[in-house]
Amino acid sequence: MNAWTKIASIAPLLCLQIAAQAQPVAYPAKGQSSQQQQKDQSACVSWAKSKTGVDPATAAAAAPPPSGPAVGGGERVSGAARGAAGGAVIGAIAGNAGKGAAIGAATGTMVGGVRARQNRRNAEASAQAQNQNAMAAFNQAYSACMSGRGYTTQ
Repeated sequence: MNAWTKIASIAPLLCLQIAAQAQPVAYPAKGQSSQQQQKDQSACVSWAKSKTGVDPATAAAAAPPPSGPAVGGGERVSGAARGAAGGAVIGAIAGNAGKGAAIGAATGTMVGGVRARQNRRNAEASAQAQNQNAMAAFNQAYSACMSGRGYTTQ
């Protein structure tokens, strides 16, 4: 995988992450001073944290699900076993069970690796969706608090 392919695959995820964690903008609709606005924002962030249980600072640093060689080993092993069994049966019919089992095991390992990658992608997408939902709840609570203090939020 070249650098451009990596960048192209990561860029949409970064944009979603930034968009999901952007706090709503508050406009002082009743002429509040910048010092008052800072106090209100701080109070509303604390209130939104307590109501939703979401801390935007830790949500931004949430670790993605584990990946790498340790993840997906089970899918590859079970795929190899199924492939070897099926290949042995087909090979026995064709007259060479050992060769059939070897081909089946190799094919099963490849299929298992595909399953492992798909499972990892699904876990990452699920974690990302949960993070976005949590941030949406936080932003809604923050906006409600700021609106109650006389700010227009978007």
